[in-house]
Amino acid sequence: MSFNTPEFLLFFLVVTVGHFVLPYHKRWAWLLVASIVFYAASSTAHVILLAVSTLLVYALAILIARSVSPARRKGFLVLGLVLELGMLFAFKYWGFLSDSLGTLFGWVGLAYQVPVWQARLPVGISFYTFQMTGYLVDVYRGKLEPERHLGRLSLFALFFPQFVAGPIERAGSLLPQFRAHHSLSASRVSSGLRLALWGMFKKVVVADRLAVYVSAVYDSPDLHRGWPVVLATWFFAVQIYCDFSGYTDIALGLARVLGYDLTENFAQPYLATSISGFWRRWHITLTSWFRDYLYIPLGGNRVTKTRWYVNLVAVFLLSGLWHGASWTFVLWGALHGFYRLVEIWTHDLWTKLRQRLGLENHVLWTVASTLVVLNLVCFAWLFFRAGSLSDAFLLIGNMVRIGDSTGLHEPWTVSLGSPRLETAIGLVLVALMAVVHLLREYPKPVFVAIGRVRWVRWIVYLLLALAILNLGLPRETPFVYMQF
Repeated sequence: MSFNTPEFLLFFLVVTVGHFVLPYHKRWAWLLVASIVFYAASSTAHVILLAVSTLLVYALAILIARSVSPARRKGFLVLGLVLELGMLFAFKYWGFLSDSLGTLFGWVGLAYQVPVWQARLPVGISFYTFQMTGYLVDVYRGKLEPERHLGRLSLFALFFPQFVAGPIERAGSLLPQFRAHHSLSASRVSSGLRLALWGMFKKVVVADRLAVYVSAVYDSPDLHRGWPVVLATWFFAVQIYCDFSGYTDIALGLARVLGYDLTENFAQPYLATSISGFWRRWHITLTSWFRDYLYIPLGGNRVTKTRWYVNLVAVFLLSGLWHGASWTFVLWGALHGFYRLVEIWTHDLWTKLRQRLGLENHVLWTVASTLVVLNLVCFAWLFFRAGSLSDAFLLIGNMVRIGDSTGLHEPWTVSLGSPRLETAIGLVLVALMAVVHLLREYPKPVFVAIGRVRWVRWIVYLLLALAILNLGLPRETPFVYMQF
């Protein structure tokens, strides 16, 4: 069941009414049942798998807390990590590893006949695994007591607003909210629905419309050259941001209606002036997860420079692999790791240059840095979106053939509207998102004051609703991050 369907709207209405009608001490059970129904609608066969996994995590966390021996504590932790990460590997990465080994054996002239286990990837498995392993590690570190209420821990694992595509929540933040009393609040309902409306606009109007152009180019890379490839790459940067942050906005908004606060996952990422800044703004909960549970345990930057560089590259490579079992994702992560290393190596050079030019804290330097980082990120997105490495390099080769460009509007021919009109609408939507980005990053008092006028806000909400009804594509398009 996806947020952008009529069935979910009815589902959420029933859940919300039941949630506030029931006594607060029984609401966890209602939400758990709702979360199971929500997940079963997309992946019925995997409900039992996740139930067994959650039960094992529940038991192991208690065993870790009870154990006095450091060796036993570590043993239970390692067992839990092996079980959770092993499940993720079996479903998501075994086929990729087997195919890669088969290719490698073929290069050296050896036979490779290991059978590949074909299994449907459980929806949201990557998010679930990281959330539950984080819980186990926090219990092991003594940062929180194990949850002894199996039902509430299960709800933490499967909470339907954020289960499929995050944000990746910490147990110390979300679990206490399931024990608290939440009264029906008109202000929370109103702000939650407004946030969900904005998220739905970003998804069905901006992301889904730009996806038509992007898919036409990236799914047929041999048919397009020059500016269409460039535009599709820029469009994809906006598409994936609006798709993923749109999901997050809806998740945060729905949870807020029910009385729960989830973690912000985005902070104007395309206004970052550095690669490190981009990753502090993009998919914040994943970045912080890798920082706290991998980067810092590896030593972070408190080691030799060589080891520090290895730690950085390892985190980016694993981040790419987390997104998908494909070499395109690995290369995407490696490219961001390379960007980060170059940023470190040239930091002093750029600092001296900025000082000599007298551009410290100058808007021109900020704009130039933002544009450089934005285009580096957009180029890396090419590998994220390409269907294969060969497609990615073909797209790069075709991208630079500006003088031999195919028609800029041609990719829209698969849609129902006028290609030129669709291009104009796409560019206007991109410009709108850029303006919103800027206003959130640099709020001006006059716009803040206007935004507080009630009738102005309601006009904006009405326009968003009308845009969803009239500009949204007449088909259900899954959220991009549901595949991870």
